Amino acid sequence: MKYSVSANIREVNFPPISEVQGWLRHRRNPDEALIDLCQAVPSYPPAPQLVQYLHTLLDEPELARYSPDEGLAEVREILCRHYHRIYSGHVQPEEVCLTIGASQAFWLAMVTLCQPGDEVIVQVPYYFDHVMALDILGVRSVFVPFDEESGGIPSPRAISSRITARTRAILLVSPSNPTGFVTPSEILGEIFSLARKNDIALVLDETYAAFIPGGARPHALFAEPRWADHFIHLTSFGKTFALTGYRAGVLVASEEFLHHALKAQDSMVVCAPRITQHAIAYGVEHLGEWVVANREMMQRRHDLFVAEFTQGSNPFRLVASGSFFAWVRHPFTGHTGRQVARLLAEEASLLVLGGESFGPGLTAYLRIALGNLSDERIPEAVQRFRDFPL
Repeated sequence: MKYSVSANIREVNFPPISEVQGWLRHRRNPDEALIDLCQAVPSYPPAPQLVQYLHTLLDEPELARYSPDEGLAEVREILCRHYHRIYSGHVQPEEVCLTIGASQAFWLAMVTLCQPGDEVIVQVPYYFDHVMALDILGVRSVFVPFDEESGGIPSPRAISSRITARTRAILLVSPSNPTGFVTPSEILGEIFSLARKNDIALVLDETYAAFIPGGARPHALFAEPRWADHFIHLTSFGKTFALTGYRAGVLVASEEFLHHALKAQDSMVVCAPRITQHAIAYGVEHLGEWVVANREMMQRRHDLFVAEFTQGSNPFRLVASGSFFAWVRHPFTGHTGRQVARLLAEEASLLVLGGESFGPGLTAYLRIALGNLSDERIPEAVQRFRDFPL
């Protein structure tokens, strides 16, 4: 290659899931059944009635055309009713933008909010794609360290101490990817008040909110007066409706913010695919019971994994968990999480991610994703951790 790439992107780490999958060709026993605990996606297919509904749309010429940049008006209206049901909040169609996955929603928010040299406060452990994006954009991540004793509860005091004149936003993920921990509503309220006091944004990624145990309301921020002045929400209905390949994201922010974000939207992607927008609308209106059943199934899977993992002697120690994730401390002094993850892949056919993919100071940890792990395979997966030689 004769031309050069930018210095910013050259310094960014390669996507960790892609790296881990590349280790498979070095497995000691390639015939051993692979247990994939790496990528946090639903293992089950979309609801049959949703698939059938999408088939009925394929002959419609409009389906192949652009929609408005922000998405179809009727879909955004349906989403507003959804937000009222889930959050008891008040969201207007002009405050909703359909995006190509939650990742594009995040990019859209950051390029609208920040310029190179600005700062975003990032709670550790973070979702790695977020910091990769900030690094590429030249935005400085200011890290709030992980506190193992609290299980990862964000500290408003620690966050407040990191706010400077360059701070543009506080970034949180709840439920957390990688720990599964759900930030309590009252803590989110405190952090929102902190953002409002300092005239910055709270950016909250709620990709796994449909899997909060018991279907509890994630927070009350949408019921706050003038919530849109200091709150930016993004999520992925790809996880909710098992449509990850459809790239079903949503960005919710003030009408004024989205007016400017649509400049970037038009230059990035123009609009989300119509078929994805229709899938979201159908799911929100018709798949409530299906979503609840899958939430309960994932909770049972999580509870079974935790029970198996924590009984008896296990050199790997559970630190935090929830729905799709388990965050564990590995027993190998002197080894990074990445090194241990590679050993697990090559020697035990277990795919996990090393803790350092999720922030500084996390080499002692591993992320386990439970989405691909059926109930029947949980004992075997746990036994491979137990049997792994120290």
